[in-house]
Amino acid sequence: MTTLSSTLIRDVEMQLDGSMPNLRIGIDLVPVADVAASVDRFGDRYLHRVFTPHERATCRTTDGAPGSVRAYSAESLAARFAAKEAVVKVLRPDGARPEWCSIEVHRHDVGWCEIRLSGSATAMAAQAGIEQLTVSLTHESMMAAAIVVGMCSSTIRTSVRTVATDWREE
Repeated sequence: MTTLSSTLIRDVEMQLDGSMPNLRIGIDLVPVADVAASVDRFGDRYLHRVFTPHERATCRTTDGAPGSVRAYSAESLAARFAAKEAVVKVLRPDGARPEWCSIEVHRHDVGWCEIRLSGSATAMAAQAGIEQLTVSLTHESMMAAAIVVGMCSSTIRTSVRTVATDWREE
């Protein structure tokens, strides 16, 4: 027979200051086939609703033939979609989500990416005290993933409740 012999409940109040930043982390995983299916089914309507002009331009594949129509890389689009979802998880909206195009994955010429916010996403970040966002993207054939880390204002106050239980077999 198992009985609860003792329970210890203690409240701990922690003060975080500039030496320990408040971080928010968002991660998302997206099947590449889902994004490819949306592009096939809805075309430009989907692409313009979800992706900024910069994102659409950087997600074009190159085939080397001059004047040829370049297709979109479903893997690159899926990675950017995952990043947008991860940003939403960092923003933690209370109510309406930001518009898709207010979150942009900006690719620099040398290859690394950063998150740029506008419109409602900027307002949500300011309200949450988010001062900086960092992103990492990856894709491999069938799946794309992104992780976003948001650094918030340096001082927060929170309560943590810890429950310790001692169980004994009798």
